[in-house]
Amino acid sequence: MEIANSVFTVVNVLRIFIVATVSFFAALLITPTWVKILHKYDFSKKKVAREDVAPIFSRLHQKKQGIPIGGGMIIWGTVLIIIFGFWILAQILPDSPLAKLNFLSRSQTLLPLGALAVSAILGLIDDLWSIKGKGDKGRGLRMRDRFFFYALLGLGGAWWFYYKLDWNFINVPFLGDIILGPWYILVFAFIIVASTFSANETDGLDGLLGGVALTILGALGVIAFVQERMDLVVFIGAIIGALIAFLWNNIYPAKFFMGDTGAMALGATIGVIAMFLNVPLLLPIIGIIFIIESGSVLIQIWSKKFRGRKIFLSTPIHHHFEALGWPEMQVTMRFWMISAIGAILGLIIFFVDSRVPPLF
Repeated sequence: MEIANSVFTVVNVLRIFIVATVSFFAALLITPTWVKILHKYDFSKKKVAREDVAPIFSRLHQKKQGIPIGGGMIIWGTVLIIIFGFWILAQILPDSPLAKLNFLSRSQTLLPLGALAVSAILGLIDDLWSIKGKGDKGRGLRMRDRFFFYALLGLGGAWWFYYKLDWNFINVPFLGDIILGPWYILVFAFIIVASTFSANETDGLDGLLGGVALTILGALGVIAFVQERMDLVVFIGAIIGALIAFLWNNIYPAKFFMGDTGAMALGATIGVIAMFLNVPLLLPIIGIIFIIESGSVLIQIWSKKFRGRKIFLSTPIHHHFEALGWPEMQVTMRFWMISAIGAILGLIIFFVDSRVPPLF
């Protein structure tokens, strides 16, 4: 039995490594062509921000005017190519060792893949609108429209989990699974909306969201590995491989930006994976930067509405630290460090909790 388990572990570690490596190099190969397309079709915002709407942000980021957005397509585009490529190989050569690299499965990766693709397309539409000066004051979809689409995505996933998988519970650390009944649908939708919104708010500095997403996905990958959801782990590995390649050109000074097509894809997928692993209450710890970023925006809105003045110089909060004089890369690196600490703490709680029997 121990030998069988060891072989199982080695095989799956190799699957993860091979797929992540292929994803990394595939993304690197895709990048030059995609960047040329972005420049050819002038896929960039003509104005960073209106002076009267966000004067501090506009002043700090005026130098970035003209840098193309839409780089997030490198991430999700690579993952789609990889997952369907290995699936096709498995159909053509079912008895080949290559068939073992197929990680497209209805039970583990179909729903996260669907969330990745749908949210990426919605984000791409938003990017196109902002580039063409359509939507809310020429800046793309209005915030309430975004929330509407986030909610639709969340409700769609909730419907699948509740009615197709018969899930109506969430795990509370050290207490066990709590039955929510129909309330599960609202909780699921809230997690997806919060994760997607937070990812969008975090995407504001060169490499910031990419690095934060790496630590979150890494922690979720460890949890999925422990739960022996190996196809899901390989799926996460594919995203990580493409994300590292994306960061190669996105760290300061960025050659292109992720855009909503990347931020929405990462945020929604992270939320769905957290729900699939039944660790949504660990997500605020593993994704602590998401909480800090989106929380700063909500606090600022509340303060301006009810107190008539701002708490932060600019939001999301990474712009506040920029306004205080922190160099952009310093803000990014410190946020990466906080994100890594949050991911480690979340994993510690997960492993300690897995050894403690539920109280009821």
